[in-house]
Amino acid sequence: MNSLRKYHSRFILLAMMASGIVALGLGQANAQNSQKEVRIVTEGGFVPWNYTKPDGTLAGFEIDLARNLCDRMQVKCTITAQSFDSMIPALNAGKYDAIMDDLAVTPKREESIAFSIPYATLCYTFATLKGSDVAKKLPLQDRTFSLSDAAASEKALGEVRAALSGKVVGTIAAGTSVEFANTHLKGISIRQYKTQESRDLDLVAGRVDAVLGSKDSLIGTAAKPGNENMVLAGACFAGGVVGQGSAVGLRKGDTQLKAMFDQAIRAAKADGTIKRLSEPTFHMDVTPTQ
Repeated sequence: MNSLRKYHSRFILLAMMASGIVALGLGQANAQNSQKEVRIVTEGGFVPWNYTKPDGTLAGFEIDLARNLCDRMQVKCTITAQSFDSMIPALNAGKYDAIMDDLAVTPKREESIAFSIPYATLCYTFATLKGSDVAKKLPLQDRTFSLSDAAASEKALGEVRAALSGKVVGTIAAGTSVEFANTHLKGISIRQYKTQESRDLDLVAGRVDAVLGSKDSLIGTAAKPGNENMVLAGACFAGGVVGQGSAVGLRKGDTQLKAMFDQAIRAAKADGTIKRLSEPTFHMDVTPTQ
């Protein structure tokens, strides 16, 4: 009888321990999926990726994509506009959870933040005015050169530098375009702008001879009313200082949120959502091939 009581006691103890382990496992799983709100920051002034409408609401490719990704992740998202310069410090300080602002994945940025898988391809090219000296010397090439292939890209870059010799090129002051100019356009006069709009206005007004930017963004800008005289020029350059594409910027420790974004982006690529959103915006499909 005593042995039977001992058996019963041990059985109950083991059952309680097993229940505790299961409960602990469920608690950990729930903790991993406990994020119900994601605070996203964007610039709100980088047409057509993201911009602020006259009524103060945010719009653009990344805004539409962010809402789609949040629906897939089943989380509530708030999207706030802030200047580009302070985004990464604000992210790491915990003010925001994610950055969606045509943020290129570069080795330098990977030192301070993590990234989702890319949601858009990215290459840099030039825009100038129809009939300009730059347009004549640097005709549009439907070709992308990898800056990792120094032999092939240097020949194309040599053609760019020759066409831009003695000219003034406009770039955005914050971001990888300045790094591209400093690395690959040495000897060319570079004028930096705080906003894309002011840069493009100076091109249309003839105050700069060409502008440097991502191909998809420049295509969208050239298609806007009032910019009919703007044309793309030269080849496109990817990799290296340009980065490996645009992705969501995240804090390094937020591995669960990264996994959530990665899964949502893969699904948006697979079902054609990124293509559907990007083609009307950029007049090209920016879906990453990898």
